Amino acid sequence: MTERPSVLSTPSRPLSASSLKDRLSKLSVTPLRPVANALQARLDFAPANIPRVRRLQTVAVALWTTMIPICFFLMLFLFSYPPLWPFMISYIVWINVDPSPERGGRISPWVRSFRFWRFFAEYYPASYECDLPADRPYVFGYHPHGSTGALCNFATDSTGFSRAFPGVRPHLLTLNSNFAIPFYREILLLLGVCSVSKRSCERILRKGNGSSIVIVVGGAAESLSAHPGTADLTLRKRLGFIKLAIREGADLVPVFSFGENDIYEQMPNEKGTTLFTIQKKFQNAFGFTLPLFHGRGLLNYNWGLLPYRRQIVAVIGRPVPVNKTDNPSLEQIREVQEAYIAELMRIWNTYKDEFARSRRGELNIID
Repeated sequence: MTERPSVLSTPSRPLSASSLKDRLSKLSVTPLRPVANALQARLDFAPANIPRVRRLQTVAVALWTTMIPICFFLMLFLFSYPPLWPFMISYIVWINVDPSPERGGRISPWVRSFRFWRFFAEYYPASYECDLPADRPYVFGYHPHGSTGALCNFATDSTGFSRAFPGVRPHLLTLNSNFAIPFYREILLLLGVCSVSKRSCERILRKGNGSSIVIVVGGAAESLSAHPGTADLTLRKRLGFIKLAIREGADLVPVFSFGENDIYEQMPNEKGTTLFTIQKKFQNAFGFTLPLFHGRGLLNYNWGLLPYRRQIVAVIGRPVPVNKTDNPSLEQIREVQEAYIAELMRIWNTYKDEFARSRRGELNIID
């Protein structure tokens, strides 16, 4: 492992580390607009002469953003046709017995390389840097909470992950409930997305060197703190993924995604407010929560449910080595956690002036 990681940007053509670093440094950051200003502003419609490629990028993001309701409506439409009932009932039964989400999915390099995902990634754009040999398994910890950068870099090949790190096979992990959604689950499985259950994690990591998992560590609690210009992480009490890495002998790799919190505006929900209380009760009851957010629309720039076109740069840090231990003590886990947090802070301090120029504060571990 070299002292300074290399950098890879969105284009598929491999470049030298120095030239890639220079290209990343020239990426611009879209200024953030406060929620209050956005709510009071009139609709800012997109001009008619937008380049075709930008429209395709917007359509790709719109399709993925609405993929869950699309799949639900497709299921209802197919059920409205009686001759298809035997097939649909069989499929629903299959969903409940299919073990694929906990056995590595049905990953398809062909699906992961669709041009659709390139348009999706170029909407922001997304880029990353790291240096990872494929001679060991990895546990990637993704920060802050969000799926956009994680999807682009780890569940598709839109930013060239497989070309940069041949032999490293990442599996983005998500809640089991996502695999109960007809058709949507099949897309996730083809992308290599799997369940975040303990059994699923262990099976993937035991497949050999290069087999890796990507965990969005902060979860639902962190999503409530995801406001533009902030970096408030829920991490201190998250010890399960570190214990898992030690038990399986997998190096821990912190990932910080600059701009992940900036693609949506979230309604004010500070602790103690009625909105925050309701969101926490919902989280305790259902295991996830619903942040009240807004972005842009398909034909306007300041109101809707599509994410804003803002830069996302996912920086993959240096691996934190671990010594495989079947039953690690709390002291061992805490020691590895401190090294993990130190590397995460190094990433922030190294790149914050480059990729977080509009920040409203420093990286803060709130829980």
